[in-house]
This record gives sequence, C-alpha cells and structure tokens, in this order.
Amino acid sequence: MFTREDHKDLQARGISEADIDRQLKRFREGFPFLAIARPTTIGDGILRPGKDTLDDFIDLYESNSAREVVLKFVPASGAATRMFKELYAALENDGHNIENNALDEFMTNLSAFAFYDELKSCLANKGLDTGALIKSGNHLPVIRLLLGKEGLNYGFLPKGLLAFHKYNNSSRTAFEEHLVEGALYSKGSNNIVRLHLTVSPEHQESFKKSFSEAGPDYEKKFGCKFKVDFSTQKPSTDTLAVDSDNNPFRDANGRLVFRPGGHGALLENLSDLDADIIFIKNIDNVVPDHLKEETVRYKKALGGMLLSFRERIFHYMNILTADTENHEGLIEEIMAFLAEELCMVFPWGNDQWGREEKRRYLISKLDRPLRICGMVRNEGEPGGGPFWVKNHDGSVSLQIVESSQINLSNPLMKKLYNASTHFNPVDLVCSVKDYKGNKYDLHKFLDPDTGFISHKSAVGRELKALELPGLWNGAMADWNTVFVEVPLSTFNPVKTVNDLLRPEHLPKDHHKFSGKQQ
Repeated sequence: MFTREDHKDLQARGISEADIDRQLKRFREGFPFLAIARPTTIGDGILRPGKDTLDDFIDLYESNSAREVVLKFVPASGAATRMFKELYAALENDGHNIENNALDEFMTNLSAFAFYDELKSCLANKGLDTGALIKSGNHLPVIRLLLGKEGLNYGFLPKGLLAFHKYNNSSRTAFEEHLVEGALYSKGSNNIVRLHLTVSPEHQESFKKSFSEAGPDYEKKFGCKFKVDFSTQKPSTDTLAVDSDNNPFRDANGRLVFRPGGHGALLENLSDLDADIIFIKNIDNVVPDHLKEETVRYKKALGGMLLSFRERIFHYMNILTADTENHEGLIEEIMAFLAEELCMVFPWGNDQWGREEKRRYLISKLDRPLRICGMVRNEGEPGGGPFWVKNHDGSVSLQIVESSQINLSNPLMKKLYNASTHFNPVDLVCSVKDYKGNKYDLHKFLDPDTGFISHKSAVGRELKALELPGLWNGAMADWNTVFVEVPLSTFNPVKTVNDLLRPEHLPKDHHKFSGKQQ
C-alpha cells in the first residue's frame, strides 16, 4: 500500500506504520458512541458553591499560589479566517450582503471595533475616505484592506494577534488580554506569571514579537515577571486522510495527505509542561478590564478548589500506600469522598470485594490527574457539555461530551442530550503530578475510543479526516473530575468578527460608538 516516498513522509513526521494501521482500522470500524447515563445538573454532578465557600477557596488559593508553579495554558493555533466567513462571502459576491445581515452589522458599527483606527489609516494611505465608502455602500475596499496583506492582514493573522478591545488611546489583542489575566490570577512562585501558548509554526515569530513589544509595559504595570513559552502541534499527531473507500487519500502529486489531529493533539504539548497548577483557557475567551473582576474571582476559586481536592487526595494516597495498617479504618471514608465529592460510582456490590481489593482499587482511582472544570448555563452555544457516562469497567463517571459522541438517532440518548442544562466553556484548572511530585504520563489516562471522523475536502475531492480524542473530552476521560457552575459572564468567546460588538467586548461607555462613523 505504501511507496518508498510514503515511508519517508511517515518517518519525517515521526509516525509509525503501526500508527497508520490503527488509524485505518478506525476509519473502517468507526468510533463507538458513548453510553450517557444522564446529564449532570446542580446537585447531581455539578457543584454550585455559595459565596462564603467561594471566598474560602479564593483565600486558600491566594495563600498558597506563591508557593506553587502556576501556569496558564492557552490553545492559540490557526489563522482567524473563520472569524471573517461572512466578509469573505461578501468579497465573492462583489461586496453585497448575502448572509444574516452580518455585513450590514459590521459596516454600520465599524468604528466600534478596536482595529478601526488602524484600518481607517490604511484606507487613508490609499487615498480612501472611510465615511464616504460606507455612505456610498462601497464596502469592498474596507473588507480587502482589513483581510488582505496590503492592509491589516487579519484574514491570515492568528486570532490571538487581532485587536479585540478598545481602550482610551490604545487597543489590546486577545494575547495581551491573556497576559493581563495571567498577572491577575496566575502569579506563582517568585512573582512569575507563566504562560504557554500553542501556536502555528508560521505565527510563532509574530507572537514572540508581540510579547517583546508589549510584555515589558505589562510587567511594569502589574509588578511581575512574565515567562512566556510557545509550542507547535507536533507532526507526529497528524492523522492520515482517506477517501470514501477508506483508502489513503493522495494529492495531485500522489503524496499522502495528512490532517491536524484536532485539539486532542495538544495532549502532547500539555504533557511536556512542568507545573503544579495549570489553568486552561481558549485564546478568544477574554474581556476588557472593566469586566475582568468576576472572571478573576472565579479563576482563583477554581484554583482553590483544586488545592483543596489535591490535598485530600494526597493525604489518602500517603495513608493507603504506607506499610502500615493505618488505612484500615479509612476505606469507608475514602469511598465516601470519591462517591460524594468526586462523583464516582463503584462497580461492585457491598459484599463482592474484599478490603484489600477495595484498597487497591481506591489507589487506582485516587492516583490520577485532577481537573476542576467550570461549567456555564447552556444558552444554545454549540459544543460539548457535562454528562454522567457509563465506563467500560461498569462504573459511571463525569465526562465532557460532544454531540458527535452521542447516538442522537436513539430516542433515549437524544432525550438525555436535550435535557442537558450546562455547557463546557473550556475553563479548567489541572493538577498533573502525583502525591510524590512526579509528573503523570497523561497518555495513560485517555480513552482511545473517543475520537471523531469528520468529512472534509481537498483538491476538489471529498475526504475523511480522523481527529484524536479531544483534549478536554476523551484525552482526559480517566482523570479525577469536578464540575463547578461558573457565571455566564466568564464565557465570552469570539467566533465571528461581529461577536466583538457584544457589550462584553466593548468599552464601558460603548454607547458612544454604536452606529456612528468618524
């Protein structure tokens, strides 16, 4: 099946033939659907701490974070092309609006965008007056200079380097907002704010340049020292594309076609990090300073919860693994902790397992990475949500599940899915070290049966692509998991450019900008 050139391609990417065999088998057999038992709800899998409890967790985090290596992990790969889908459609339609009035909304509120002044200068340099273009309905020059390389190049830049928010006499990119957030809640030992961003290779230097220009000012403003690192998705995580008959897909030159393995590929990047507390948050989920207070408050609370759960887990692990009988009276206490606070359902009856068997089982369940996951009320956003899921060993656990992992043609599964009350905003705090301080091998805790097969196209032909188990889905399937409700105000993604017109992305006095051109 494979030529000498194929073997060279595989070797260059670090992909073995055994990997390819497994991928081809997945294409042939597909992935099994998850057996969801029920959606999680408040009091049944999702915690809703009261104000006093939140304050206690915040105090715990603030009291201890300076002794921890804290790191903020931000997936930031890829260009922002999808943000401008409607604008690209208008370009192809000679500047006319063709979808949901998105172009009209964009042009009417152009001056409200943080990139407006820079775009206006680009137009002026071309001898064009922004107001006159808008008044005449000549939108093409505006769109071309926003997206194209002769202007702001926003169609090719990464989302993290776009101007998101307007301040008095300046603007901030999404990347800069993450720097500010980091200074506010992820300051760790030695007053260092550590950030790690996963970026595309072609954008890495642009991110470094942005940090070198903006970083010193933010260090001075917040009295901290930034340590910012970048990594790219490893070629070994790419997956082979296939045609409709599940044969390897080849381009016009006969070369194998590979596709990125999805955000599940970032498990490799996460595994390379060395930190005690890791916050995970997407690049586009940021707000201006006047709205950061609640986000910072809940981030610290989630961090405090992580420390609280971690302390208890480590305490129990030290007892259960000691060469004494001190654990004798604690089996029931630990089982109650796992059942009531880590929401674990055991696969045994009261009389089926002996005490030693239970001890070993409890160690296997305690000795795992830990994640605290913020969940928001479901307001119709597409994406995954929290569910109780039946596992292979007969137990039931908390999982973040995508709709594609559920057999929605099954009436019961569809009913359970539609009954979900909460949504996953990618708001995680993680501990990836064991009770002795050793890093876990995170690959041991993923579920390989939780990938995806999607349909794409290349060189004018249809293909099938394989996505690895998602980073916060199947890649963390066997982690200890806690779901916590967080306010909807902490979830402010930017999927389209017009999302930047939402009140949560505009200045406090945003009414001055709405619909007015300057």
